[in-house]
Amino acid sequence: MKYAGWPIMASSANVLLELLRYARGHHKRIWLATLCSVLNKLFDVMPEILIGMAIDVVIRQEQSFLADFGILEPFKQMLFLGFITIIVWALESLFQFLLQVLWRNLAQDLQHDLRLDAYGHLQDLDMAWFEDSSTGKLVAILNDDVNQLERFLDGGANALIQVATSITVVGAVFFYVSPQIALMAFMPIPVIVIGAFWFQRRAQPLYDNVREKVGVLSTRLANNIAGIATIKSFTRERHELQQLRRESEAYVAANRGAIRISSAFIPIIRMAILAGFVATLIYGGKLTLDGQLNAGAYTVLVFLTQRLLWPLTQLAVTVDLFERAMASSRRILNLLEVPVHTRGGFTTLPADQVKGSLAFEHVSFAYSNGAAVLHDINLQIAAGETIAIVGQTGSGKSTLMKLLLRFYAPTTGHIKLDGTDLTELEIPSLRAAFGLVSQDVFLFHGSVAENIQYGRPNANQVEIETAARSAEAHEFILQLPQGYGSIVGERGQKLSGGQRQRISIARAVLKNPPVLILDEATSAVDNETEAAIQRSMQVITRGRTTLVVAHRLSTIVNADRIYVLDRGRIAEQGSHASLIKGDGIYAALWQVQTGEHTVVRSSAGQTKESTSD
Repeated sequence: MKYAGWPIMASSANVLLELLRYARGHHKRIWLATLCSVLNKLFDVMPEILIGMAIDVVIRQEQSFLADFGILEPFKQMLFLGFITIIVWALESLFQFLLQVLWRNLAQDLQHDLRLDAYGHLQDLDMAWFEDSSTGKLVAILNDDVNQLERFLDGGANALIQVATSITVVGAVFFYVSPQIALMAFMPIPVIVIGAFWFQRRAQPLYDNVREKVGVLSTRLANNIAGIATIKSFTRERHELQQLRRESEAYVAANRGAIRISSAFIPIIRMAILAGFVATLIYGGKLTLDGQLNAGAYTVLVFLTQRLLWPLTQLAVTVDLFERAMASSRRILNLLEVPVHTRGGFTTLPADQVKGSLAFEHVSFAYSNGAAVLHDINLQIAAGETIAIVGQTGSGKSTLMKLLLRFYAPTTGHIKLDGTDLTELEIPSLRAAFGLVSQDVFLFHGSVAENIQYGRPNANQVEIETAARSAEAHEFILQLPQGYGSIVGERGQKLSGGQRQRISIARAVLKNPPVLILDEATSAVDNETEAAIQRSMQVITRGRTTLVVAHRLSTIVNADRIYVLDRGRIAEQGSHASLIKGDGIYAALWQVQTGEHTVVRSSAGQTKESTSD
């Protein structure tokens, strides 16, 4: 079963079991924390027993329970009880400290592991999967959902263990002192347990819905913040605020449904507890008045009834935390279960040994929705060649580059690097051989130097500046407020489009790949920047295989060979001069870009007015 491309785990119990299997590396710490919780509860219930023993000493004196152990004098019995009380409180406090440290550190470490594993798996997933997933949902999973699990481990897990311990220990005391009263005190427990399971069944889908609404809300916020310039330029602030209000109200409404169920649980538990407490109070009092139960034992049972039943009022809160945590864990584990379809081989190809010859052999590709993009592509590119790929929008130019980087896998056919099929190469080894400069430049929030050295983190300042000079970026970088230390902002928003593009080229140059891919590298820059990029390209393409996906044909006139794609097929190929003479699609595009209006003829025989790509 799939939901938006994600696997679905059914019940909270299954999620908990899967989570425990995932946390097997922490099992020793889980057992130790559990032991501290149990011991803490054991010492926590002992003061009530000690109070009952003290009352027994006051009333019965030399005939008290402690006298049977050889301590006859009542005052010495009280001193002994005082000493035991100090020890009990000290141990209870010690184990309270230990359980909090253990559970909270476990929560921190487990959420850390989950976040890293989820993000690591996320990076291995196919690009096609990302195109069907929202950024906001993924951020909500890696951040808020992981934190929900931490909240449960911080307090909820300990609460469940202590409730179970309390029932076991207090129940044993009750049955030892008076089985009849024990039965009365335990009568409410089935009602409480049944109520808890009823709540759990009702709450699970509600909390799944809450987590889904969080993802939608996060997506809206992420998109709006990323597109704030567009929102402002179209004066759509009020509209986006209304959209956000609608998403936020949906989240609030989803929470209200869960709150209504959890709020109804506590009064039911309180009434069940009242019934057990009153039964113990009245029936135990009657037995004491009839002389069948001593006053000390009666006192212990009255106090322990509270100790037994009152913590169950927190069961609703604990189950609430549990269901929230399981809903979040379900989303995290579902993410970890998303299969990776594009996997690498086992052959390592060191970048310094790559010559750079490429071959596309009968390559076809269609997206998962069935839309065919490429049809029977055959290309042979010798090492050191510069080839260009042009064509109308949607002809498949950029898709070819994505196949080369194995962002996608061909539907049919093979792609080879230096004679080795890409499927046989380790993906890191394969991508280390390529340097990509794309039209949509992404710079990370950090300094200019950090962005340039992204592909070679160990590069020194001299190497960074040399790469920047090759990309004709050095001069404008020096004019920035802190030079190479200047912060570029999120996605490089503090820089112009041309500046970002030249830093992207410098980043690829510093990596020094044997194969360079320039995917529409000059499509969104001004003429001066284009001229600078063209000059830098003459330097950086020397001695390496270069593939240029071209928007402006003036940038590829010196390419060794130009391929013209039309509707996913190679319609023309040759040098710039031969293609101009051929008077085909390329010639028509060239005439349009140089000022002469013409009609572009496609290889399918159709005609249409030419526009730039």
